[in-house]
Amino acid sequence: MKKFNIGIVVSEYNFDITSMMLERAKEHAKFLDVNIAKIVTVPGVFDMPLAIKKMIQEKDIDGIVTIGAVIEGETEHDEVIMQHAARKIADLALEYDKPVTLGISGPGMTRLQAEERIEKAREAMEACVKLLKALS
Repeated sequence: MKKFNIGIVVSEYNFDITSMMLERAKEHAKFLDVNIAKIVTVPGVFDMPLAIKKMIQEKDIDGIVTIGAVIEGETEHDEVIMQHAARKIADLALEYDKPVTLGISGPGMTRLQAEERIEKAREAMEACVKLLKALS
């Protein structure tokens, strides 16, 4: 069976959390016997779609895992960021016929809740590999 090549797009915003999420995703990729072909760091979750689009066009990338943490602030900014990013991420997966999984926690969560959701990155890696197997 082909060994899948996975790309990861990770937000550096809240990097104390997303760096731990990235490590979980990398560990789980090793467990699932898939190759992490490329990791791209972007400033924030809102900035992910362009990086995803560039990466998804690469022939050697089979699927992409997104990693981020959108923490609640004093306004509804976190909800706007998450809604628009999630919608565009789903659109890119459909446009390019490749899995792009959502390992982004939030919105509406505290920093403590974000720390408790670090495993979401592992789950996103798992979902990407399951989709690739189901679709190949």
